[in-house]
Amino acid sequence: MPESVDPRPSTGAIRALGRDPRTAPLVLHPGDAMTARRRAVYVVLLGALTALGPFTIDLYLPAFPVLEADFHTTAAAIQLTLTGTMIGFAVGQLIVGPLSDKVGRRVPLLAVTALHVVASVAAAIAPDLLLLGVARVVMGAGAAAGGVVAAAIVRDLFGGKRLVVMLSRLALVSGVAPVLAPLVGSWLLGVMPWRGIFVVLALYGAVMLVCSLFLVPETLPKARREERGSTTVWQRYRSVFGDRVFVGVLVIGGMSFSGLFSYLSASSFLFQQSYGFDAQQYGLLFAVNSLGIIIGVQAASRLAARFGPQWVMAFSTAVLVVAGAAIIVTDQLGWGLWGTIVPLFVFITACGFTLPCVQVLALDRHGSAAGTAQSIIGATNFGVAGLVSPLVGWIAKDAGITATTMASVMVGCAVIAVAALWLVVRPRTVALLAP
Repeated sequence: MPESVDPRPSTGAIRALGRDPRTAPLVLHPGDAMTARRRAVYVVLLGALTALGPFTIDLYLPAFPVLEADFHTTAAAIQLTLTGTMIGFAVGQLIVGPLSDKVGRRVPLLAVTALHVVASVAAAIAPDLLLLGVARVVMGAGAAAGGVVAAAIVRDLFGGKRLVVMLSRLALVSGVAPVLAPLVGSWLLGVMPWRGIFVVLALYGAVMLVCSLFLVPETLPKARREERGSTTVWQRYRSVFGDRVFVGVLVIGGMSFSGLFSYLSASSFLFQQSYGFDAQQYGLLFAVNSLGIIIGVQAASRLAARFGPQWVMAFSTAVLVVAGAAIIVTDQLGWGLWGTIVPLFVFITACGFTLPCVQVLALDRHGSAAGTAQSIIGATNFGVAGLVSPLVGWIAKDAGITATTMASVMVGCAVIAVAALWLVVRPRTVALLAP
């Protein structure tokens, strides 16, 4: 079992983080004493845990047309399995986050990841769409621990501008993973039946379970849990929801994620049925779009540390509106494939700018309830996205999904995000990050 990390900047914390306390510089946060190599290990491991959720949700997107044919059902019914997964993921986070603040990070992480492995096997052998949908809900709940606990661990160890950098690395993973997962899924679909995708997810979860067991330390020791023992779950929820800025960035994150997932849930039908892509071409499109997420997240981490995350979001949310509207205009003008994918790339890049700034503003203000705060962010992102993304199919109805119907939902989400920024967060009232 890995050694617990004392999150206070003490001699024990410095030793646990691999540094000599006699020569280590003064640290404000325990992660400041880490070597660059140790931080890199944390980024890789926590990033892989964070990616489990997006991969669980999106890896099977290229198989939607195949599932529709195999189960003799409609596109809307298949999309409901995606909605169920995201709702399960949201509810799971609301349970895991406060629990991790109370009993520590490791126990919830191990228990819920094990649940994910069992549910993935059940999905692989599901005989009908109903049982597949139930298994997908449980899979979503089982994947919830990775992202919540990873962000909480980062907040336990870091603060200030270094927190921006570390969270941006996790945001890179959580932003790229939903876009990269369909690419991997399309490749898997070329070498195995759709059920094999769930076997792969079971193996992924099993690897994460083993890594968590042997490599992830407890960053919330018993002493700090006892310090919080007098604080109930309700009090922690009331604390974060009583923060106007937190509520505002919560809306921004939920709407940005909903815009991204509106694209993800509709794209399989749009590009494979309307534009005639095969599974491999569809996956290649996602690979290109993943570059937009990478560009956005990497640029956002630097700009947020310098100018403040609230001002980065002032730019990125405006771009979301413009890019989404451009898709509608080009589609109505009949500009075809390129008229859709160019502004779509800009939209996805703007999401890359927005999402890490949401996490930074939320967690930097609520370090003492990091698990609770992160669970609310994750639950809102995936829960709202799970409810909003099927609107694309509902608007399309029998006419089929088009770029206009997809972008209409994306623009609506972006407009709400802009309103939340200027009316609720109010950037001029938010202080810059501490060192």
